[in-house]
Amino acid sequence: MAVLRRRGRAHSVFSHEFVIHNRADIAAALVLIVLGGLMFEVTAKTAFMFISPQHNVTSTTPDGDVVYYVYGTSDCATISFYIFITIILHAVVQEYTLDKVNKRLHLSKVKHNKVNESGQLLLFHLGTSAWGIYLAITEGYLSAPSSLWEDYPHTHLTFQMKFFYLCQLSYWLHMIPELYFQRVRKEEVPRQLLYIGLYLVHIAGAYLLNLTRAGLVMAVLQSVAELVFHMARLQYFTNPDRQALFGVWAVVFVLCRLATLTLAVLVMGFGLSRVQRQSLDMEHGVFNTLPIRLSVLLSVCAPQVWMMWRFINFQLRRWRQSRLEQAARRKVAVPTRPAGARRRDTGQHENGLIKSEDGSSPRTRKIRSP
Repeated sequence: MAVLRRRGRAHSVFSHEFVIHNRADIAAALVLIVLGGLMFEVTAKTAFMFISPQHNVTSTTPDGDVVYYVYGTSDCATISFYIFITIILHAVVQEYTLDKVNKRLHLSKVKHNKVNESGQLLLFHLGTSAWGIYLAITEGYLSAPSSLWEDYPHTHLTFQMKFFYLCQLSYWLHMIPELYFQRVRKEEVPRQLLYIGLYLVHIAGAYLLNLTRAGLVMAVLQSVAELVFHMARLQYFTNPDRQALFGVWAVVFVLCRLATLTLAVLVMGFGLSRVQRQSLDMEHGVFNTLPIRLSVLLSVCAPQVWMMWRFINFQLRRWRQSRLEQAARRKVAVPTRPAGARRRDTGQHENGLIKSEDGSSPRTRKIRSP
């Protein structure tokens, strides 16, 4: 049974149109093959490697044995499986929600693409924000901020923490083929690739450098700002007169940028510089050297400053445009006559003479001689 039912003419197999229109069905078939491998003892171990996070480590504590996870090469198989899952979910949201919204709104092609982009990212950032906040509370990162750098390296991850990072990487990796599936315009591809690349670099960097705790909090801050922005943009497309959420987004955006900069300086500049292990030990996952800390700090702060610069320029441009529009309205407006003034004639006074409405002066009356 097909995951998505599409109507239209049939396309030849292995053509571009066939792959684009049936991408969800193709991905679902691959997922079913992996799930079917769990039914047989010979393939169960391999199939389980795709479905569940690997590289688990058992640690003995006073409360009993606790299972933690570290990263390894088997994560590539898990990420590839969840890329197909994400492609299916992306197509389902597109067809059963966003396409119906676009049909009702009757938007232009440019706005149609923006609604699709904001709709998909709204759901993703909503899930990221809720999941990240839940992890930050349960792991105690909010109640004890010093835990973000204490006991570094943070090589041992809980199941929820590792699965969070694997899902993040899967989502942003699936966005690369979606540029082809969604037929993104060539002019938009560089911007989209830069957007995707920044997310992949920061998430993968936090995961591989064992900075998962600080990376989690920064990911939540970024997702909260993006969530409000896409909510405001969707509200604007549905009703252009409602732009109140853009003001809320402006405040949240600035606060999140300042919080991210502060957190990066606090963790990289002060926290990790005081822990005991100040060395590079790749075997044990230690990357706490001054050049690496400065590189990480620069990679986090530079995009924040760049986004703030673009935000300030955008707001200044909007302010200047609104000022010019107000000045133009004042010039066009016709001054009203005072209520107490009385019009004595149909002409206009100019230099002591009376002119009619068409600009010609009335004839002077001849005075008869007595």
